[in-house]
Amino acid sequence: MFTAITHSQIYVLDQDEALDFYVGKLGLEVSSDVDLGFMRWLTVQVPGRPERQILLEKPGGPSMSEETAQQVRELLSKGATGGNLIFSTDDCRKTYETLKGLGVEFTDEPTERPYGIDCGLRDPFGNAIRFTQLLS
Repeated sequence: MFTAITHSQIYVLDQDEALDFYVGKLGLEVSSDVDLGFMRWLTVQVPGRPERQILLEKPGGPSMSEETAQQVRELLSKGATGGNLIFSTDDCRKTYETLKGLGVEFTDEPTERPYGIDCGLRDPFGNAIRFTQLLS
């Protein structure tokens, strides 16, 4: 059967703005950026980790009508599309301070949990992002 999850998808309203955030601020790297004609296939990954990529997709064709795409854009701007990403880090507090210095706005400061230390933020489009320093 299945051997891995290779791609996850989140919706973004502007792929260039998404690149600025995910690459320029979060430090991910571009995996692929291809104009397919009907859409731009834009994926990012944790540096050196190509086995798991995130598709930064604009709502629209070919998978949905323009009416549906508009509804998704409205929900996205409200933070209600359910897009979630969770990253791991070796040092949650240091990563938090670094990203805060780059102007990233957080929804939760680093907090000790039973599984480790984590915190939360939203991307410019309303997608929820968390990163966790797991207990050893």
